[in-house]
Amino acid sequence: MFQAASRAMSEVFEPEFRAIFWKMLGFTLGVLLVIWIALQGLVANFVELPYGWMETALSVLTGIGAVFALGFLIAPISALFAGLFQDDIADIVDRKDYPGDSPGKALPFAQSVGQTLKFTGIVILGNLFALLLLLVPGVNLVAFFLVNGYLLGREFFEFAAMRFMPPAEAKAFRKARGGTVFVAGLVIAGLLAVPILNLVTPIFATIFMLHLYKHLAARQEVTPYSSPSRP
Repeated sequence: MFQAASRAMSEVFEPEFRAIFWKMLGFTLGVLLVIWIALQGLVANFVELPYGWMETALSVLTGIGAVFALGFLIAPISALFAGLFQDDIADIVDRKDYPGDSPGKALPFAQSVGQTLKFTGIVILGNLFALLLLLVPGVNLVAFFLVNGYLLGREFFEFAAMRFMPPAEAKAFRKARGGTVFVAGLVIAGLLAVPILNLVTPIFATIFMLHLYKHLAARQEVTPYSSPSRP
């Protein structure tokens, strides 16, 4: 597993993946800028204070608060846009790293949109839960890793598996290897916790889980669109 993680990290910065990263980053920063401008505008238009210095102080505090709030939103917004490029990332991995294997099939558009929205919602809920636990000393960091490790591992692994088998079988395949997938999710959560590097988390996680799926499928002799073989 850790070999797959190391391989994925080395590939993240290759030219083909960098092109996707810049697109994703541009979309993410654009949305964050719009939100920041909207928050500043709301304060300027709806809050009236008797003295100019008070308005300036409020504007500064709002800007600082918005920066922290937008920092929290980076993960879910980047996850949302990453969902638009996941199949592109997976196609590159299939073509570059597994040219002798049957390539995975992109999810149907409606299912892909549904998966993207589901994953984005899960990331938001997971981070909100972890944020609430910041009030509990000694628990917050553990909660962040446990919640995000489980959710990120589950969603990214099932995406990789669903390119090669129906959704129900992909979920069963993931559950049968729940411990491995959870530890892999902790690796993703660790990257998510590092500022700046967390921007490449969706690309890294997609590549990583495709490598992990390929490794586990090869060990179990799983063929595309068939149930995992029983021992």
